[in-house]
Amino acid sequence: MPSGIALNQGSNDWSPVVWQKSGPKGKAAKSASEVNAARRSGAAVDTDKKFGAGGNQSSHSVVPNSKKLDENGETFRHATVSHEFKQALQQARLAKKMTQAALATAICEKGSVINEYESGKAIPNGAIINKLNKALGVRLPKAKG
Repeated sequence: MPSGIALNQGSNDWSPVVWQKSGPKGKAAKSASEVNAARRSGAAVDTDKKFGAGGNQSSHSVVPNSKKLDENGETFRHATVSHEFKQALQQARLAKKMTQAALATAICEKGSVINEYESGKAIPNGAIINKLNKALGVRLPKAKG
């Protein structure tokens, strides 16, 4: 015998419960076939265009400054490290006989950061450059090129 809640073994009422969604009410209660039948008979059919209905229209909207952006012929790029900086960094690292991974762990950064600085793809960050100066014991040249 189970302890705790008393179970009535004799009176099990297991009737299924079915949930049904009710249809639309009011003006929206018309089905597509009823609307088409009304159009064929020539009756007046009132349709309402809902604002912003049908998905995410904001991504396709007109940007206010798009004309200015189209007229502007300049190419915008992030400032990257100079050629002198990447050469000096690589030479200083090799003089200390360190790998990129070892230098990265010495300055508590990822190995990809050192790789980006040496390949010239990195955006200069003063804090990282100061860490590099301290870890290598040299004064690296101006980073921006």
